[in-house]
Amino acid sequence: MLSLFFKDALMADAVLLFAFGFILLIKGGDWFVDGATAIAKKFHIPDILIGATVVSIGTTLPEVMVSATGALNGSGAMAYGNAIGSIICNTALIAAITIAVKPAEVDRKTLIIPVCFFFGAAIFYSCITYFVGKFQLWVGILLLVTFVIYMAVTIWQALKSAKQERQLLTSEQTDEEEKDSSLLKSLIFLVLGAFVIAIGADILVDKGTFIATKWGVPETVISLTFVALGTSLPELVTAITSLLKGRGALSLGNLIGANLFNLVLVSGMAITIAPFAVPVGKLIGGINASLIIDIPVMLAVMAILTIPAIIRNKLSKTQGYSLLAIYAAFVVLQFVL
Repeated sequence: MLSLFFKDALMADAVLLFAFGFILLIKGGDWFVDGATAIAKKFHIPDILIGATVVSIGTTLPEVMVSATGALNGSGAMAYGNAIGSIICNTALIAAITIAVKPAEVDRKTLIIPVCFFFGAAIFYSCITYFVGKFQLWVGILLLVTFVIYMAVTIWQALKSAKQERQLLTSEQTDEEEKDSSLLKSLIFLVLGAFVIAIGADILVDKGTFIATKWGVPETVISLTFVALGTSLPELVTAITSLLKGRGALSLGNLIGANLFNLVLVSGMAITIAPFAVPVGKLIGGINASLIIDIPVMLAVMAILTIPAIIRNKLSKTQGYSLLAIYAAFVVLQFVL
């Protein structure tokens, strides 16, 4: 039946494997975050540090794997579109749903540094896109250096603030054998999660490219929509869980951190592995559509999400509804232009 609908068996298989790749990414990301968080807690790393580093990196790992695999396969368009598309998806769909359902108060101090880092990286990324037209090796290295600096600043701040809340862990005698068993289990989940994500990413890139070619859809469109949504599912799961537990602000911090990682880690990794020219999908008035739509939308949705939050220390449903409307228009434009 499916093969008849998609006209040939190869297309049907590609669609099924594409969906299977999504599932692997979800489960792999889930296992990775669970394992990493358990290990961090076992060594008494503060929760704030776990959220700012392990969880954000864990939920961004699918984007890293997809973009790195795409770069290795010579598919720069997939790496480029996935990074920008994931930021738009994280902000205008996932964060927007969280805000529209239950707006949360936010701590301005925790947002200022990641937001400043994001817009600094985004402006640099945009300048390279508009004025250079090619992501060279030095660009990738600089983005990765920015990631390292951001992580160092975040860790330093988290450890500094944690000193005031640190409690002495006394009379916590745990059976050593049980402790080792628990640590081993966490390590297995960490490694297994990373392995499953790698497989899922490879399938997603391979079949996503095949489907794009068969349907005559530019790779940038596939990566900006389907692949971006698929690799953003770990963030969606985190957002929903945080919302159910009344921790919407935690979700917001994770999403902003993940967006920054999409630029400095995901793009930085892909560019360093295999530098590529800015891909050209569709044209609008003879100009690359990505320069007119994708990058301006990326900057606009992050501004709508973060600037009012920093000014007022809270989020509003209006922000959520506005972002959802922008995302719906963005997706429609990808297919009608």
